[in-house]
Amino acid sequence: MKLKQLVDFSVNNPDADFWIIRKGDESTVGSPTKTFSPEHIGVTVTRRDLLLPDYLYYVFQYLVMNGTIKSLSHGTTNLKNVRINDIGNIDITTA
Repeated sequence: MKLKQLVDFSVNNPDADFWIIRKGDESTVGSPTKTFSPEHIGVTVTRRDLLLPDYLYYVFQYLVMNGTIKSLSHGTTNLKNVRINDIGNIDITTA
């Protein structure tokens, strides 16, 4: 099962459960945050019967720490970015 089947990703969504930093250096790109910015990817859990937003927030912290998000990021300079499609295609059975 892919993450996009349980979560709605959008940009400039102030009503999201939390946000993913879309652009930055390797240490910050893909990090979850509770602070809204129109540039961040909004994460809204649509299947709350299967997944809690607070749990998913900590899963993203883990994915950043173990390098999964870093491997999904794009860019050749110090400025990296992560795409909604890349995050949405994360297989939650292996996350």
